[in-house]
Amino acid sequence: MPRRLAHGDRVTLVEHLDELRTRLIIGLIAVGVGFAIAFAFQDEILRWLKEPLPDDRRLITFGVTEPFFTSVKVSFYAGIALALPVILWQVWSFLAPAFEEHAQRIVATFVAIATALFAGGIAFAYFVVFPKALGFLTTYNEEFFEIEIRASYYYSFVTLGILGLGLVFELPIFVLALVRLGVVTSDWLRRNRRIGYVIVVFVAILLPTVDPVSLAFETIPLLLLFEASIWAAVLLERRWAEKIAERRDAYFAGTEP
Repeated sequence: MPRRLAHGDRVTLVEHLDELRTRLIIGLIAVGVGFAIAFAFQDEILRWLKEPLPDDRRLITFGVTEPFFTSVKVSFYAGIALALPVILWQVWSFLAPAFEEHAQRIVATFVAIATALFAGGIAFAYFVVFPKALGFLTTYNEEFFEIEIRASYYYSFVTLGILGLGLVFELPIFVLALVRLGVVTSDWLRRNRRIGYVIVVFVAILLPTVDPVSLAFETIPLLLLFEASIWAAVLLERRWAEKIAERRDAYFAGTEP
């Protein structure tokens, strides 16, 4: 396991690259372990992903290898989701030396919150978005079509949609990170929130579920998350500014350790 460098440690470029390589290997191993676990429980995962589909619909396959490769693909996506906390921690550990000790605690908290938001996005997609979206899509103009659902397309649609919405739920962390790094300010976000709304809607359109029902269910919570991110940035920016001022005063007073 690579040693996490402390703030101010001096290492060569080769040592940095060696650490990066090691952390990439750890991330890949985590994905491999997650894939193995998911593949071992593939029946439960496939059954779980099929639950949002209306009861009167069944999945069909074309070709000899499609059932196997569909199961492998779904297990791979599930492995990435299982390995996400490890991947986030490796990214954080590699970037941690660039931050001072007090900032490291903040970023570590952000990693924990990001994992929780990802899980919340997955739950929202599975329990709210997809039951409504699939009910709409699989019955649309059914009097004109003999609707058969191909298993590989269905599972790609559902898994990518769930993972995509889980990642999009990281929006508050992304906004707060930009504010913390000084890229934008809370005042700028408030003055340009309409631009943010347009970007949020555009991101929702890019997700795999682009039918009107799922788009509405995706866009509304994302807009609420974005608005909540703005007000969280307002509160935290003031707190961060107060702490910086306190540390500056302590430094000039000669009391800072």
